Amino acid sequence: MRRRLINSTLAVVLVVIAVFGVSLVIVETRTITSSAQDRIESEALRLVGIVEANILERKPIDAQALAEQLDAGRYARVQVPGRVSVEVGDRIPDSVIRGSARGEQGELVVVEESRSTVTREVGRTLAVVGAVALLAVVAAVLLAVRQANRLASPLTDLAETAERLGSGDPRPRHKRYGVPELDRVADVLDSSAERIARMLTAERRLAADASHQLRTPLTALSMRLEEITVTEDLETVREEATIALTQVERLTDVVERLLTNSRDPRTGSAVPFDLDEVVKQQVEEWRPAYRSAGRAIVRSGKTGMRAVGTPGAVSQVLATLVENALMHGGGTVALRTRVIGNQAVLEVTDEGPGVPPDLGNRIFERAISGRNSTGIGLAVARDLAEADGGRLELLQTQPPVFALFLSMTTPEPPIEAEQTVR
Repeated sequence: MRRRLINSTLAVVLVVIAVFGVSLVIVETRTITSSAQDRIESEALRLVGIVEANILERKPIDAQALAEQLDAGRYARVQVPGRVSVEVGDRIPDSVIRGSARGEQGELVVVEESRSTVTREVGRTLAVVGAVALLAVVAAVLLAVRQANRLASPLTDLAETAERLGSGDPRPRHKRYGVPELDRVADVLDSSAERIARMLTAERRLAADASHQLRTPLTALSMRLEEITVTEDLETVREEATIALTQVERLTDVVERLLTNSRDPRTGSAVPFDLDEVVKQQVEEWRPAYRSAGRAIVRSGKTGMRAVGTPGAVSQVLATLVENALMHGGGTVALRTRVIGNQAVLEVTDEGPGVPPDLGNRIFERAISGRNSTGIGLAVARDLAEADGGRLELLQTQPPVFALFLSMTTPEPPIEAEQTVR
């Protein structure tokens, strides 16, 4: 493209020079020739005047005096009727420019000048025109190169940006070039880069979230299936299979929720559901893990509450809190349900060291963790809670108290119940 721009600009300049330069040379050549002819004829008229004066005064024609009046390099011949012709200067062997004048006494003066004088003047004019044309060509080349670089360099940058986008580097360059059309292309590429960056971030986030959120349920499901394979009691097989099917349904719901949040975190599918069923299901699911760790899980508070949310998402949030209490907490883990205004509150606490004071609510940020963990679980849990209009908060750091707030349907009269599972 650079070469095409230079060639096209140079071609235009050469055409202009050819049209106007040739015309100028022709006009100047005619002007110089005409001017030389006028000078020769003026010289002849002047000499005629001198010769006529001598004739009237009956003086002889003095060739020496005429030579003094004649310009150098010219030749003159004076013819007077009845007298011998007088020649002034040397004859010119080359092509000449001739001018003549005749006086009232019949005298004739012919003046000649070598045409090489005109040729030299025309040559000087051609040299000046050629120099100007050369300067114009050089200036045109420099301008064409500059303009080509101004247009081609941005295109090269834009091509590199597009190549980077194709290779998986979606960083926008935010570089503009002062050319509206090119700046428009740059705007589109930067917008595309930002969209691709958001899409890649969402995909990576989905992969990390799915890996984290499905790890524990899959492990629990695997344990259920192992129990089925080693038992011969049909009733136990039926019970474990029922629990396994429930876990599969929850896994399906978790996957759908993760996919929905990855496309649009604001999209929710909240419905009224029985909060007791979710709490009971989580207690039963985590019972083996807590027994293996020699710890207890306690459920207390109000029952019979119907909250608004997605049961699978609420189960996943609660599973994350219970798992964190198992992995990073200590002592008894307590699940307590209570009512604040028109909201159902589900609190999870343990007797461990709690959350470091320097973290506080930053514990919900991605990649933020007080111990050796991914730092993803609580962030995903908060996203799941907020997707259905709820919220997840850290009410207390030591001992840790996490609270899940959900909207309620028609308030139910409180029923106190407490159950301890060891």
